[in-house]
Amino acid sequence: MDHGGIGRDRSTQSFLRDEVKLSESGRLSRNSSKTTARMRHLPSDGARLERQKSGAARGLNGLRFLDRIMTGKEVDAWMATEKRFQQFSSDGKLPREKFGICVGMGEGEFAGELFDALARRKGIDGSNGITLDQVKIFWEDLTNEDLDTRIHIFFDMCDKNGDGLLTEEDVKEVLIMSASANKLSTFKKHAGTYAALIMERLDPDQCGYIEMWQLETLLKSTTSKEKKMNPDDTTDLAKTMIPENYRHPMRKFFSKVFESGLENWKVFWVLFLFWEMNVALFLWKFHQYTLMPSFQVLGYCSCTAKGAGETLKFNMAIILLPVCRRTLTSIRETYLGKQLPVDENINFHKIIALAIVIGTVVHTIAHLGCNFIRLSRCPPDQFNRVFGGLFATQPSYMDLVLSIPGYTGIIMIILMSVCFLFATSSFRRNVVKLPHPFSNLAGFTSFWYTHHLLIIVYLLFIAHGYFLVLTTGWYRKTTWMYLLLPMLCYASERVLTTDHIMHVDTIKATIYTGNVLALYMTKPSGFRYKSGMYLFVQCPQISRFEWHPFTITSAPGDDYLSVHIRTLGDWTKALREEFAKAFEPPAEGNLVKQETNSLKEPQPKYPKIYIKGPYGAPAQHYSHYNVLLLIGLGIGATPFISILNDLLQQLKQSGGTLDKRAYFYWVTREQGSFEWFKGVMDEIAEHDHDNIIEMHNYLTSVYEEGDVRSALISMVQSLQHAKDGVDVVSQSRIKTHFARPNWKKVFQSLATTHEGSKIGVFYCGTRALTRQLKNLCKEHSQQSTTRFDFHKENF
Repeated sequence: MDHGGIGRDRSTQSFLRDEVKLSESGRLSRNSSKTTARMRHLPSDGARLERQKSGAARGLNGLRFLDRIMTGKEVDAWMATEKRFQQFSSDGKLPREKFGICVGMGEGEFAGELFDALARRKGIDGSNGITLDQVKIFWEDLTNEDLDTRIHIFFDMCDKNGDGLLTEEDVKEVLIMSASANKLSTFKKHAGTYAALIMERLDPDQCGYIEMWQLETLLKSTTSKEKKMNPDDTTDLAKTMIPENYRHPMRKFFSKVFESGLENWKVFWVLFLFWEMNVALFLWKFHQYTLMPSFQVLGYCSCTAKGAGETLKFNMAIILLPVCRRTLTSIRETYLGKQLPVDENINFHKIIALAIVIGTVVHTIAHLGCNFIRLSRCPPDQFNRVFGGLFATQPSYMDLVLSIPGYTGIIMIILMSVCFLFATSSFRRNVVKLPHPFSNLAGFTSFWYTHHLLIIVYLLFIAHGYFLVLTTGWYRKTTWMYLLLPMLCYASERVLTTDHIMHVDTIKATIYTGNVLALYMTKPSGFRYKSGMYLFVQCPQISRFEWHPFTITSAPGDDYLSVHIRTLGDWTKALREEFAKAFEPPAEGNLVKQETNSLKEPQPKYPKIYIKGPYGAPAQHYSHYNVLLLIGLGIGATPFISILNDLLQQLKQSGGTLDKRAYFYWVTREQGSFEWFKGVMDEIAEHDHDNIIEMHNYLTSVYEEGDVRSALISMVQSLQHAKDGVDVVSQSRIKTHFARPNWKKVFQSLATTHEGSKIGVFYCGTRALTRQLKNLCKEHSQQSTTRFDFHKENF
């Protein structure tokens, strides 16, 4: 006997023995025979040794095979299952490969093995499929409220030969199935190692097998520890009373309006000023033309057209200001920046574009549908009396259409229609799938190029306003006056500020799982930025004209610049391919550490890269708060990695003390995503001894706690983390949670922990989560003394 092996894990062995002693039916020793093990799986109730159900219930509470089926709506769920049976069955029988879909579990090897285990338990031959009645029998087992039954089904899946023993190969097979069901490709590759870890823990005597009760005990203890260690497992705050302002419907309505006004006052006052200016300009011009001689012929048609035209001049001028990024970055930290909603610049840009569309439609209809008709059909004597000094002869309808104001207007409408169409979210994000040969038209590149058609539009707009017939005198033709200052401001940023366009050398490039390209570049002299800012990148080998924005992921104190680029569009795909030509994939291992150690080594010849920036973003306001809640979805973690890097540097410089607290929640659906910032996570775990920076990684591809498909993965995760402090999912020191966070509990926990504090909530990700987080900020700011300030950045 290997006494060294027993000594290695004497505490585990003692713990397991103590658990067995709790059994009401008798004591099971470590040397139980195979016969005793088999007895627990005999169908006879008298022969089977009864497990202690209460102990298992404490540890495996909620163990389930189906997604939240035990909700009191089992009848509805079974009706849906019957419907899917009719859809997928053939000749009244459901094949094995469709069983998972039928019961709502999904396809895959795991569902197939579950089918086999249920068939063995019931003595049913399922080789040719099963009937609806047999599906009902399987369904009743899966949804049985008796936890012991569900545990036995899980064990039967592992123990295929039914002898009550699990070998290392059996454990490995179940781990591979679990990894496939949860889309954990890296975990799947190391399934053999993790199976050996389980055997080492449960089989210190090296018998070559483990018994079912041992696996159950470890699952129970692992789940119990998870419940204690989970920081999100907080108790809901009780609502003991409803505020007085919310008891009456009308009071509730006005209270919400008032609160919304306080929260969005910057946006409201700018929008009020914007629409007020539009209305004022329209009414002023409208009134002017009621006093003109032309009113006798054209009536209110000319008043309407000219009023809409005046708003077009104003809107075509100010639409350039929200995209003057350098100007906005300069005023962001000033007093003016505190009064203006600079973070909403793109939304304001879109609102102005909407106003331009409205003004264009009104202006065009008033001219083509009324003014041109009245001018061409006006009696000659009246025409000569009113317009004699402006026209040599009375024009026809087509003469007016083909005049300089006429055809410039038509060309502008065509160009603006193309520009606005490709700027819509569906085209810009390549959601629209056009037929060949137009399949390459949608995408960011098309949006970028078509948007530059506006240069032609502005030139035509100036010509359109200068050659007006009813207005005489250059000083009365005011189009150029509206456009002069904004166009100079915008042109200076795009053309004249050449000192902000810098060539950088690529020190290191790495392509990660999930099509993410990480670029580490030299830092230009004098390039100063704050964490959360972004820069523009240009690669001349792809296009000499295209600039694309990416968040800076390096810290301000680093001697290099880094960006992480997700290949989602045509330009980013081309950039990845260009770097892939010079990039040799690193060997398996710590990819991020290899990058860090190789920053100053001689590198292959990479494509040329130019950068422009830096530019301001909402995340740079993090320094205004002592408590931070940082939430990133997928690649949306990039602005927060820079912030965490900055906080980590401050932590090192201060000797481990910091007057800030940061909570970082990173939610991703791909296991490989954790490779992007693995080095940062390890450094934080190594240097942050006081837990100043709390990191919570969530992998949504893994089924949440309690699901049988992730039970063994949770167990291996706890064993591995306890052994060497490394998480089996992220391969870092930060432990990964499964499924999605309970955001309500996260906010409740922070409101309780930091009573009376002001917490900056920063979110970067898709729009889907924006409203929920914003509402939670508002709700918990009202219900507690903690104030949550919400900042967002969508992509």
